[in-house]
Amino acid sequence: MDDPRIWLRLRRRPVVWFSVSVLALLAAAAFLLPWLLPADYREPSSLQLAPPSLAHPFGTDLNGRDLLYRVLNGTQISIVVGLAGAAIALFIGTLYGMIAGYAGGRLDAAMMRLVDIFYSVPRLIFILVLINALNEWVKDFAAGLGWEWLVLYSRIAILIFSLGFIEWLTMARIVRGQVLALKNRTFVTAAVALGQGHFRILFRHLLPNLLGVILIYLTLTIPAVIIDESFLSFLGLGVEAPLASLGSLLSSGASAINPIKSSWWLLVFPALVMIFLLLSLNLLGDALRDAADPARNR
Repeated sequence: MDDPRIWLRLRRRPVVWFSVSVLALLAAAAFLLPWLLPADYREPSSLQLAPPSLAHPFGTDLNGRDLLYRVLNGTQISIVVGLAGAAIALFIGTLYGMIAGYAGGRLDAAMMRLVDIFYSVPRLIFILVLINALNEWVKDFAAGLGWEWLVLYSRIAILIFSLGFIEWLTMARIVRGQVLALKNRTFVTAAVALGQGHFRILFRHLLPNLLGVILIYLTLTIPAVIIDESFLSFLGLGVEAPLASLGSLLSSGASAINPIKSSWWLLVFPALVMIFLLLSLNLLGDALRDAADPARNR
């Protein structure tokens, strides 16, 4: 990614500007706008299932809560879960892939077989086991330390950890493949001849050459984590009430669609935000991958 031609190709692509603009707008709205909305938006009102209006642009839900405020908070949680889960996957996958690719031989084969074993574990079962096994323990641990925020967000914290722990596998394979191609290059051979240690070679010489690939697949990992969290929350296995993510809002909106009275706004607005968020992240990741691939730009 240190090639200036890559950034030049990115700047020339309208899809990059579209993606960055939408992501910046959604992030600014999710983290800043809730503080600027009127105070009564944060409390339930007597207007239950009110359609969109000037007073409530996104309408209200079954409990009279303003849907705009809830969508913004849900977007905030989804973005935080996506970024934090992707960061965990980035750290584990990069470190694991670098060690496996650099070591080679039997250690590399054993580490990759372990990745294959983790691939065979059903994601949903793995996350459910972690949540059920650790949720009460984390709450008790946090309460003992006086960390009230962790007591409230214990389920989200476990969800972030579990999602990050299952998304690192692809990152590890990609990084390993790049290290296998780089470790026989001249600059690595020279570093070994100069007597530099393995740690220095890994993090001083190999890691900087991996940053481009890592950045590309990081932008593709974030939407994958958001999709997983939304799916779990949609099934009622993720974020717990009174907190809400886009997935739990979609679940509530889907249950409000019926032949008698269709409260369409409960489903449409969270779905639109989810679509624009995931579309922008995927388009940005694809643009980065295409710009960095010489074969696609030849």
